[in-house]
Amino acid sequence: MNLDLYKRLAKTLAAQFGSNCEIVLHDLETGDPDRTIVAIENGHVTHRKIGDGPSRIVLEALQAEDPSSLEDSAGYLMKTHDGRILKCSTIYIRDDGRIKGVFSINYDITELLMAERAIDSILNHRVEKTTPERIPISVNDLLDDLIEQAAAQIGKPVAMMTKDDKIRAIRFLNKAGAFLITRSGDKVSKFFGISKYTLYSYIDAKTSDET
Repeated sequence: MNLDLYKRLAKTLAAQFGSNCEIVLHDLETGDPDRTIVAIENGHVTHRKIGDGPSRIVLEALQAEDPSSLEDSAGYLMKTHDGRILKCSTIYIRDDGRIKGVFSINYDITELLMAERAIDSILNHRVEKTTPERIPISVNDLLDDLIEQAAAQIGKPVAMMTKDDKIRAIRFLNKAGAFLITRSGDKVSKFFGISKYTLYSYIDAKTSDET
């Protein structure tokens, strides 16, 4: 699929909205899920570059059994490793029912939020607190985030997890596309204190409450 139009659109939007607006184009047909970014403007916003890997949304698109169930998203919040808050929108690029790419707009609103808080403190309004998801710089960062989220789903330390707990956590990782990342099995196995053989058996296993 020719992504030239989207590359031109990325340049135009970045020029229109300035250096705080990062535009990212992911190609899902590169054959390498660790290197999906084929165009990026204002990459300094998240410190990414061409050849870097996917975000969680991109992994979900690669993993999706039913691409038609995925919908474009607008105006959700994410955060960078250095704590900057981004307002993001994502469009799935489709062809013949398949998702071929992902086009994302990430606008750094950190300074705007700071100004909002300063004004709010004067006007005595309450500022809503949000907890945006972090944008990974590399696939290793993304895998770390997914493992952290999987553990949070269970709500207890690994040392206290039962077999069923670990199965649920690993299913979460599988559904999120974590195992599309190269050598992810080694890292996940080590985190949960299980062998790779056990890991793959857990992916298809049922928990006791499903038997």
